[in-house]
Amino acid sequence: MIKHFLNLEWKQFTRSASFGKSLGLKILMGFFALYFILVFLALGIGMYPLLEKMFPEQDPFVKFNSYIFYWVLCDLLMRFFFQKLPVLSVKPLLTLPIKRKQVVNFVLRKSAWSFFNFLPLFAIIPFGITLITKEYNVTLILVWMLTMVIITLINNYLNFIVESLSSKTELSFLPIMLISGGLYALNYFEILNISELLANGILAITNTPLLIIVPILILVALYVYNFKILRDKLFLDSSLQTKTQEVNASNLEWTNKFGDIAPFMQLDLKLLWRNKRPKSSVWMLVMGLFYGLLFYPNPTYQDKPYFFAFVGIFSTGIFLINFGQFIPAWDSGYYKLLMSQNLRYKQYLKSKYTLMTLSVIILFVLCIPYVYFGWKVLLAQLAAAVYNVGVNTYVILFGGSYNRKKIDLNERAAFNFQGTGAVQWLIGLPLIILPMVIFAIFNHLFSFEIGCFVLILLGIIGIIFHEKFMKFITQKYIDSKHKMIAAFDQNN
Repeated sequence: MIKHFLNLEWKQFTRSASFGKSLGLKILMGFFALYFILVFLALGIGMYPLLEKMFPEQDPFVKFNSYIFYWVLCDLLMRFFFQKLPVLSVKPLLTLPIKRKQVVNFVLRKSAWSFFNFLPLFAIIPFGITLITKEYNVTLILVWMLTMVIITLINNYLNFIVESLSSKTELSFLPIMLISGGLYALNYFEILNISELLANGILAITNTPLLIIVPILILVALYVYNFKILRDKLFLDSSLQTKTQEVNASNLEWTNKFGDIAPFMQLDLKLLWRNKRPKSSVWMLVMGLFYGLLFYPNPTYQDKPYFFAFVGIFSTGIFLINFGQFIPAWDSGYYKLLMSQNLRYKQYLKSKYTLMTLSVIILFVLCIPYVYFGWKVLLAQLAAAVYNVGVNTYVILFGGSYNRKKIDLNERAAFNFQGTGAVQWLIGLPLIILPMVIFAIFNHLFSFEIGCFVLILLGIIGIIFHEKFMKFITQKYIDSKHKMIAAFDQNN
């Protein structure tokens, strides 16, 4: 049965309409994986001499164990934001004579083969071998290595439980941030020395191998709890359960002032307000507003004016970037229906452009108080805002014509990478890096003011030739329409 499941997943991967793009993204991610493998390998090899040099009066093995608490905390955070439970299209299987427990066990066991579980081994094994060569007891070190593997798997299944429980909240990342922050604060202020307790517990297991039954029992309990959660959701009608809630009707009559694009704007605004995933784009506005506080007061960046361009582009364009990069994937659930209507594609895209432009203007106005840090800051914000309106809006819309990834609007909002493909990775170069490079060149050759003027000039040129750019982009979407429909129609 496991072989059959693997065969089905392989066919789903290779037969997908976005196979080429997914393969390209996986190759890119492979390079990142190789980088982290080398980093962890170097860490494992160099850890013993590094600890011996930094703490000459302490046992490197004991000292290393005192840092495991921080590793566990960071590992759990990274898993929450980047690791997802392996996906298996189970609805077709539920009509077949296959036991539900077989499907659930396959998904849970598959998660044990995650890259996040293998990565620590590249540090644990070299460090363990180094300890053995330093004449530490072989049995003690082997038990320690096994304990570390079990702790890694505990984090794996604990992460899925936290995700399952926190996905019901509006800001799903808050519970994990509060828990991890609370544990760190308890340890940092020595209210409860968790790092020492964990280190002593691991040392007790290595000295008395029979105690390894304790982490094993914890691992089994987490696996069983995950099994129960998934099995309870594994029904054909689980997605049909009705929810009773109060309807919040918003008055969107003000959008009628925008003429024939008003219906599309209303559709986008309702989408932003009523669904978890796109609603995160609105919350990101707050992050954009306060992003400058990380750079402007910091003396380190005062001699690096090209960072002003980066901060300006990011702070005034945070909604543009976060919302725009998934156009038209936001509408993927009903894209086929939308394209079957008697509508003009230009109106559809113009509504997106108008929404992004309004967000840039609003954010620029709200960022005016940054003038407190100097007139140069305000000038950089203005230049970035004009560049975002006149250049980056078209870049975002053009990139969307290559978008083939479907998005589930009801999935958790924070750090959800569903729908992210090679387009989203590559589009960051012209969006953020290009204006930084342009500004840096003219700032270096002439002055700060000239660098800002060039960005403003490019933005104005884009605004002047708005109709020509929109005509070109609209035609690109029309040419790609049927490919998008076919891709969105699949469960990618």
